[in-house]
Amino acid sequence: MESSIIIPVFNEEKSIREILDVMIELEYDKRYEVIIVNDGSYDKTAEILQEYPFKIINHNYNKGYGAALKTGIRKASGRNIITFDSDGQHNPAYIPEIENLLIDNELVIGERDNKFLQPKNRKWGKKIIRFVGEYLVNQKLPDFNSGYRGFKSDIIKGLLHIMPNGFSFSTTSTLAFIKEGYSLATFPIQIQERQGRKSNVKSFSDGTKTILLLFRIIMLFNPLKVFFPASLIITILGIVYGIYGYIVFNRFPNTAVIVFLVGIFMFFIGLLADQIAIINRKLN
Repeated sequence: MESSIIIPVFNEEKSIREILDVMIELEYDKRYEVIIVNDGSYDKTAEILQEYPFKIINHNYNKGYGAALKTGIRKASGRNIITFDSDGQHNPAYIPEIENLLIDNELVIGERDNKFLQPKNRKWGKKIIRFVGEYLVNQKLPDFNSGYRGFKSDIIKGLLHIMPNGFSFSTTSTLAFIKEGYSLATFPIQIQERQGRKSNVKSFSDGTKTILLLFRIIMLFNPLKVFFPASLIITILGIVYGIYGYIVFNRFPNTAVIVFLVGIFMFFIGLLADQIAIINRKLN
């Protein structure tokens, strides 16, 4: 079929039936290749999935949101890949609109309005990631971590090796498509309050995962944008301190020489990291 729909599922016994019933009513089982990846659920999710005429893939244990998407994408045969979450927030009725936008674009994102429900302890993390991401790709970002999106199949399959197994799959894929110059389209969507269990995402509440994600994004997409300003500042500090030492003590302090060399080395490390990042993104 033209498009494949990938739905990652983990312990969604309270929401998945309603979503799949809507898809049956819309006759998506006849129009699309629907792949549901059961990511190691230990509630009644697996039993419920067996009641529907969709392709079911089961993980023996919970591998993560991104890993479930990667499993489904690898098994998909459609020219387009469309993904959405199974927690009841996303309405399957938007899928034809995504498919239509994929005719002229390589990435389509369902953009949530500012009123969508989100825990306050995640907002600061999203703001930091947005700031860093926009700095790295030199443009404004759309709703970069919305899970309701569509890809050209051949492109996303060629980028799976840099996609994480966790919830930052959406963020990473958005930046990857923008960085590689692919066309991106967005359209507004309305979401509902999630059903059943609470979200597993804690990346923006404990701080540590947010910092690690930021480092990963920087090193993957534009390390030179960080290394060059840092090396420039350190090099200038070394020169200024050296001049100060020469004026005051009649000699260049050893510390100034060390700081200057650190700045120079940091620049060349940044060049090397940038080339590695480019090669890494291009590998299939």
